Amino acid sequence: MMPDRNALANRAMTASIAARTKAGLDLINPICIYALCKAHKVQVRFNAINMEGMYQRGTPSRIHLSARRPLPRRAYNCAHELGHHVFGHGSSIDELREDAKENPWEDPKEFLADSFAGFVLMPTLGMRQAFAKRDWEPNSATPVQIFQIASEYGVGYTTLITHLSQSLNMISRPRATVLKKQKPAAIRAAILGSLSAEPLVLVDNAWSTSVIDVEVGMSVLLPSDTEPDSEAITFVKDLPAGRLFEAGTPGIVRVIQPDTGWAAFVRIARKQYIGLAEFRHLEEDADE
Repeated sequence: MMPDRNALANRAMTASIAARTKAGLDLINPICIYALCKAHKVQVRFNAINMEGMYQRGTPSRIHLSARRPLPRRAYNCAHELGHHVFGHGSSIDELREDAKENPWEDPKEFLADSFAGFVLMPTLGMRQAFAKRDWEPNSATPVQIFQIASEYGVGYTTLITHLSQSLNMISRPRATVLKKQKPAAIRAAILGSLSAEPLVLVDNAWSTSVIDVEVGMSVLLPSDTEPDSEAITFVKDLPAGRLFEAGTPGIVRVIQPDTGWAAFVRIARKQYIGLAEFRHLEEDADE
């Protein structure tokens, strides 16, 4: 008998609300998934493993993530593994997504964990506000606009489209198909004016939180005239869409737009960092 997908999705959404509430988080703004795990007494560690992630039930329970995956994928995988914890599932290993089942809903536990990940990272109220505060309509949003909101919530471009269309019904299935034809590399090229192999985080003045998470080597497009308070991020060039920087060394940098007072902290993790998630932003020791 096939599981009731709607019932499972509703259960996952309810659990995501409870998980955020337990950690003292609202139901709108982007979150740090690693901080959420810590609030639930789950230890997160990055490892040099060739898989999406692993949940290890115990005291404490642990999540192991592949440091080789892109930053947004790591966050989503962490949320997926936290889903296993929240629903009381046993220890599990999640293989590479490319090797996953074609129809993941055939496994209720995996579907629950995936749905939980979507709702906890991209809550319904948050998605509505993200578009409304920018005066954008979800179903007519451009690829760049979708990329902007994906950056804000720390998720992948395609992941956001899938959640908006399949879970929230904010984008029609035909529109989702059209949007998915635009690849992130092409969107980055349109924003930057040239091809770039490095991931890009696109930040605007409507950014909901005071934190921007990146790792060494990533590009960050900040609002025009933004200035950093250290050289951990280096200026690259000014563009019509904002001011482009590159993350150079691990640490935390405050950036501010003097004329408006807009400010945020850029947290820079080591590239493919191995170790406990809570230490990923520590500055490098000159004696190492």
